Amino acid sequence: MTPREAAARLRQTSDERRDQVVEAAIREFAERGYEAASTAAIAERAGISQPYIYALFPNKRDLFLAAHDRVQGRIRATFREAARGARSPEEALGKMGMTYPELIADRYELLMQLQAYAASADPEIHAHCARGFRALADDVRQLSGATPRQVAEFFAAGMMANVTTVLGIPELCAPLWEHKHEGADLQARPATTDPHAIA
Repeated sequence: MTPREAAARLRQTSDERRDQVVEAAIREFAERGYEAASTAAIAERAGISQPYIYALFPNKRDLFLAAHDRVQGRIRATFREAARGARSPEEALGKMGMTYPELIADRYELLMQLQAYAASADPEIHAHCARGFRALADDVRQLSGATPRQVAEFFAAGMMANVTTVLGIPELCAPLWEHKHEGADLQARPATTDPHAIA
């Protein structure tokens, strides 16, 4: 193995370790919150030594923010893919909305979102999460072309989904998904001038 190949392999191993630690951190922070979670417990979940965490992240806060960014990044990527090819704001919002139940079906990822809000008394976490939430809202607005009110209603529905899902009462939110599904299907239907076509 050449020195260049060895360096590339080392970088790959480091990236893999970082991913492993972030995934372990999502679970630990989701279950215990920012204050109660420990880097020792995260290291144990990841199968590494605690000092190695500090070779990857300077402190627990930075690891928490990386975990938050990983969860939010998945949401943003899913929304981008879902909105592809939408022909109206309503169709784009409907398609993005229909992906959300599956995203929050992972209890750890849902709880990680909520723990980020709960930890926002910390000024650095507050500022970081506020920027991230604004970026997500900007994504939805740009991807859909929706009005500010439509975007606000989209996120209000998402927060209701978060709460009812984490409390185990998703039936309260079920009508919302049925409405979004119907809206997305309707907007996706090809236009027709045939008076005999079935509506």
